[in-house]
Parts: sequence; C-alpha cells; structure tokens
Amino acid sequence: MHLFFDLNPDLKSSIFLGGVGRSGTTWVSDVINARNDYRLMFEPFYPEKVPLCRPFRYRQYLRPTDSNTTYLTVGQTILSGKIRNAWIDKYNRCLIARKRLVKDIRANLMLKWMHVHFPAIRIVVLLRHPCAVASSKLKSGWGTHLDEFLDQPELMLDYLTPFEEVIKSAETDFEKHIVLWCVENYVPLKQFASGEAYFTLYERLCLAPEEEYKRLFEFLGLTLTSEHRAAFKRPSVMSRSVSAIVKGDSLIDAWRKDVTQDQVKRATQIVAAFGLSEIYSDASLPQTDPNVHLGTR
Repeated sequence: MHLFFDLNPDLKSSIFLGGVGRSGTTWVSDVINARNDYRLMFEPFYPEKVPLCRPFRYRQYLRPTDSNTTYLTVGQTILSGKIRNAWIDKYNRCLIARKRLVKDIRANLMLKWMHVHFPAIRIVVLLRHPCAVASSKLKSGWGTHLDEFLDQPELMLDYLTPFEEVIKSAETDFEKHIVLWCVENYVPLKQFASGEAYFTLYERLCLAPEEEYKRLFEFLGLTLTSEHRAAFKRPSVMSRSVSAIVKGDSLIDAWRKDVTQDQVKRATQIVAAFGLSEIYSDASLPQTDPNVHLGTR
C-alpha cells in the first residue's frame, strides 16, 4: 500500500458513488476524479476484503432508522477516511487528499441509511440497462446471490415480500441477474426523495456526456473542466474495450449480440413486475429520468 495523506475527515468532503456491478461506476469515478484531487476509496463495504466490515452482509440492507452502533461506527470510520486498507486504496493515486470519492457496488441497499445518518455526504447512483449489466456479469462469471435478499427479514418485510414469487421464479442465471438488478435499484429508487441523491444514467453519459455530466456536477457542486471532458473518452481500469468506451453508441447496444430476444422479453417482464419499466424497457435507451420519480413512488 502506497503512501498518502487523508487530511480532512469532514464528511462534507466525501462523495459516495453507488450502483450495481458492471454498470460503469469505475468509469464515472475516473471522470469525477480526472484531476486526481480525491482519495479514491474502492468498494470499502466489502466484508471479504475489509475486516472492519465483517459485521456487514455481502449486500447489507439497513433501514434508514437503524441506529446500531456497530454499523454507525463502521460507516463513520470509512466515510471520514479514517481507514487504510490495501483493497480500498489500491486505485488511489492522490498523495495529499482533502476530499474523498467512495465507490461501492454492494451498498445500494443502505444508501438511504447513509443519507439519514451522514447527511453531509453527496450520494450519486448510477443506473445502466439491466440486460447490459446481466450480460456483462455472465461473461465475467459473477454469482447472483439472491439468497442474500431472501435471508434478510427486514428487507423482505419492508420491500420485497410483494416480489418474493418473482424472485424465486427466476430460473436461469440471466434471469437471476435481472432480478438482482431490480432489487438493488428498486430499493433506493423507492426510498429517496427528490434532491436527496442524484441518479444518473450510463447511456446518457455515453451519448450526451457534456449535458449529463454538467447536471451531475451541478448536484455535486463541482465545475466541469477540460480534464473531466478528456476523461469522458478514456476507458476505466475495469473496462474490457477501449474502442467501446470511445464509441458510446456501440457500447450501449453491445449487449444485444449476446442476449436473445426471448431473454430480452423475460427481462422486460421482470423489470415491469418491479415497476421499473418506466425507466428501462426492451429499448436500448432509458425511457425517462429516474430523478423525476423520486419521492413519488
């Protein structure tokens, strides 16, 4: 682990970027941190890699009102930067940091809890088409872990009981990844009110980066610079294809060569069952801005 100094524990200096795996969070974090003025904290709530987080499940749901001191202590320690860990800091290149960019793909189910208990933190959530996410996860050999949801009574009681049969009816790995996408996005979309967090869309960042990043940066209180604009076209360390990042339109549709029409139909049915078809359907592009629906669901 290389040397660096995190000099400002004030939570106002922290941005949290959430989203499901393979949705483009690393790429977006690279753009936000294009000037290398943030300490980049990589997936700090991963209990298998971060001993401090052993009390957390792999995909932990926390009620916004949960005041368990164990969870609060861990959250405060991580979000204020008072932790050093080889996994968390493996992509950090900022020597002297006074701001933090925390990126995590397993924290969507506790984002509102984070907002309630650490309100100074600005939270961004990235969404990408569920078929694109499922296809990418299958290629990478990712597990589905649906039992993580069914085994959390509070999560089932608060949100998922109406969808229990939908969850259990998923047969193929593709369908299970679609259900996983639905759950991890349904909960924060249901919880947040307008203005509490910013939900950005991967496809819009690809096709209209200037416009969408300007909106995102306005929410974060940042100024879009030439360094950020240059980062639009650079692939992340997690990306498979340089050319795909440069050609945003082909990246948006790339999943269709690996997903059958029957799979698209089934995915559309599952997404509709969760009431999320107002955002994503069988079309490649999102149907509407999710921020419009916050606080009205």
